[in-house]
Amino acid sequence: MAQRKHLDDFLRVRIIGRLECGRTQLEVSEELGIGQSVISRLWQRFQDDGNVSRCYSTGRPRVTTPNEDRYLAVTAKRNRRSAASDLSRQLSSATGTTVSRQTVYRRLGHIGLYARRPVRCVPLTATHCRL
Repeated sequence: MAQRKHLDDFLRVRIIGRLECGRTQLEVSEELGIGQSVISRLWQRFQDDGNVSRCYSTGRPRVTTPNEDRYLAVTAKRNRRSAASDLSRQLSSATGTTVSRQTVYRRLGHIGLYARRPVRCVPLTATHCRL
């Protein structure tokens, strides 16, 4: 199976230029070693909106905006003992954006705020209590 690669903008402009000069899609594809279907899609997009640059996709859109992430961070720093579910409720009441507890964990983890559980241990003797 052939390895796929994206066409750079310079090559895209060369393809469009050759097609505008009157060459067929098949001729251009044979000259440049690119599939005819790729040339056809590029030409169709150029005719539709006049744009040949690649549309960069960023994946799934984030639930929270950067401002809401900052709000979460500030709220978490003010109320150090508040749980992620409490922060989620506060964000929902302040901005109207509903996020899960896990999302709050992840957002706070990205800025270096992690939940810590205090260690509970039973002292064994009076000597251990003094240490």
